[in-house]
Amino acid sequence: MKLGIGTYTFAWSIGAPGYQPEKPLNALDLLSLASALEVGVVQYGPNLPIDGLPTDELHQLMRCASARHIEIEIGTQGLDPEYLARQIDLAKQVGSATLRWSIDEANSVQIGIDAVEDCVQRVLLNLERARVRLAIENSCIPSVLLAKMLQRVDSAWVGVTLDTVNSLAIPEGPACVIENLAPYIASLHIKDYQISRMQHRMGFIVEGRPAGAGQLDVPSLIASLRAMRVNANAILELWPPEQSSISETVALEHRWAVESISYLRRYILN
Repeated sequence: MKLGIGTYTFAWSIGAPGYQPEKPLNALDLLSLASALEVGVVQYGPNLPIDGLPTDELHQLMRCASARHIEIEIGTQGLDPEYLARQIDLAKQVGSATLRWSIDEANSVQIGIDAVEDCVQRVLLNLERARVRLAIENSCIPSVLLAKMLQRVDSAWVGVTLDTVNSLAIPEGPACVIENLAPYIASLHIKDYQISRMQHRMGFIVEGRPAGAGQLDVPSLIASLRAMRVNANAILELWPPEQSSISETVALEHRWAVESISYLRRYILN
């Protein structure tokens, strides 16, 4: 298990529609941050995809990662099997042993597990030929349904990206998700959180926290996965709450990244 960062460690710093920092991070910037944090993996997700990079820039990224002994992982989303097949080829090209995959979250509830399984079946040969493992991220699909689908597919080249918080949207807590999906984990997203009752006591707020500062039991999580011989890279992800300005939010995000990696080193050594 290696410790790493990804594009969702620094989502505010990269930017989102309506929330653009003054100097958005690019793919090379993320490698520099990984070097500064002394982690060995960078996962590029759909919020900073590298498939659109010109060939020379992609090769530069690969050379830079190799020189710094940083492993590149990539992630994608959507249910287009032809696009997914191209992402599998890209994963092979950049040396990404896993391809983190989420379905389009805007439509995921309506699409359902059958459409996901159909897409997986269509790319199985691509995965086998490329020797890339597809890691389906848990989100709006109940973990028991995802586990049953993986049993039906029955391929060593298909597993899950286990995100510790995403399934709260269903809702499912981390313990349930880990219990159902642990045998299939190919990638791990460590994302800490805090659920707080609102001041008027009519509802709750879910917010991110630095790793180790929220309600996620990180020591038990890592110990459980090691006991089950799960050997997946652990990628830090963060949900910093929006501050009074984008620059302040970005600064908070960077502080949280440093704090979180420092905490996680107690349990994960690169």
